[in-house]
Amino acid sequence: MFTPLILLAAIAILVLGFYRARPYGKLGMLAWFQSVVLMAPWLLFFGLFAAGVYLNLAGILLMIVLSVGLYIYLGRQLRLMGQDELRVKGASTLASTPEASESADGAKNDAKNDAKTKADEDGETPPLAKSQKVVETTESMTSIPQEDISLIEEIFGVDTFFRTETIPYQEGAIFKGNLRGSPEETYTKLASTLQDKLADRYRLFLIESPENKPVVIVLPSSADPTPTTIRQKILAGVLGVATLVTSLEAGGILMEFDFFQEPGRFKEALPIALGILAVLIAYEIGRRILAQRHQIKLSPPFFIPTWQIGSFGALTRFESLLPNRSVLFDVAFAGPAAGGLVSLTLLILGLLLSHPGSFFQIPAEFFQGSALVGALARVVLGSALQQSLVDVHPLAVIGWFGLVITAINLMPAGQLDGGRVVQAIYGRKVAGRATVITLVVLAIVSFVNPLALYWAILILFLQRNLERPSLNELTEPDDTRAALGLLALFLMLATLLPLTPSLAGRLGIGT
Repeated sequence: MFTPLILLAAIAILVLGFYRARPYGKLGMLAWFQSVVLMAPWLLFFGLFAAGVYLNLAGILLMIVLSVGLYIYLGRQLRLMGQDELRVKGASTLASTPEASESADGAKNDAKNDAKTKADEDGETPPLAKSQKVVETTESMTSIPQEDISLIEEIFGVDTFFRTETIPYQEGAIFKGNLRGSPEETYTKLASTLQDKLADRYRLFLIESPENKPVVIVLPSSADPTPTTIRQKILAGVLGVATLVTSLEAGGILMEFDFFQEPGRFKEALPIALGILAVLIAYEIGRRILAQRHQIKLSPPFFIPTWQIGSFGALTRFESLLPNRSVLFDVAFAGPAAGGLVSLTLLILGLLLSHPGSFFQIPAEFFQGSALVGALARVVLGSALQQSLVDVHPLAVIGWFGLVITAINLMPAGQLDGGRVVQAIYGRKVAGRATVITLVVLAIVSFVNPLALYWAILILFLQRNLERPSLNELTEPDDTRAALGLLALFLMLATLLPLTPSLAGRLGIGT
């Protein structure tokens, strides 16, 4: 029942998107068709899945590759069409700007002279002078020295960001105005000019205001992320040791003994524990390779130990400001990509090596706990899943655990990697809503699975806040990153969503 509801919801989203895209002409319809291309393979896969028809692994991979390739191609065409429209609008704007500026300046001077004359006659303060006093008072309220404010205001221009107002913001200042160029070029020019005038004393952010308008925020460099303290590093080390112990306990449970009660049998649990740790290490290596490539500093990983599967992954904090949302995506996606690929490889290899007499005997109903694992097991093991107990190789179990760890960290909430991916692709507003929805879903699922409540509490107290904005928050990641992000989120759902008993029965999973 659950899978048909997902299909109906996806189709409803596409229909709604079609009607919303129509008013935007070719650009809107092309963007809608891009969404259709990305969702079509999954609609086809789950539709056939619900009907009891399953595709082999090669067919699934072919659909994914074709879908992602066509999505990227359509994205490039969409971007080119959008750039053409922007050029046309930009050319008309630039053509009218000088005359409009001269007219506005003349009107402003005339109004100022008239107001001054009237004030001399009536002995009152001109309205324009009043407004100027308000702006000066507002500017003096910021902690940035007034001489620095004046130098910062000089970096703006009619060809980059036309400043209209300066207001205080925390330790810095907000500069409202109109964006005159592309966000990426504008940010580069403004940041470079600010660096020339005030060296490394301030950081410039180009973000979107609550009114959906570009604004510039300047903060002192003292507000940069702080490095990890000694106590925090000690805590990270303690959690790492605890994760090793809980991984041994998870291996012991699979070997049908309690490691805490029989620590002398650690050699029996060690292979499973090392497999879990291999997934965690691959996860961290992937994340840190991309962080190093972008010259981003990361805190040590704070592993979350759990005896059920060894670990729920690790929490990692950025110790550097991110230049743009693409870098946020790269670092957030790299960890799950590395850990997920290792886990998926171990799972498939383990299933291929499984045979009657393999080390582990798992009840067939366990394969109903994950749509992705159940589908892959059905493709590889076939009719063996109709038995009450299924013989599987240990690598399959390790890969399964790794996929669960990766999927948990890909949930679209707060500062989890999934939340960071959503924030990078769709922006902070969508990421905030996704966090709330994720917490609500976890709260509902906790009535069935207590682990969901544990993870919801963990997110609520430690990870609910969004990642701080990038320096250039306006430039969106390219279509390749968007496609990879959506693919990762889909695999997260496919890993965590269970099969219904009726669907599992039609697929021949379980007795």
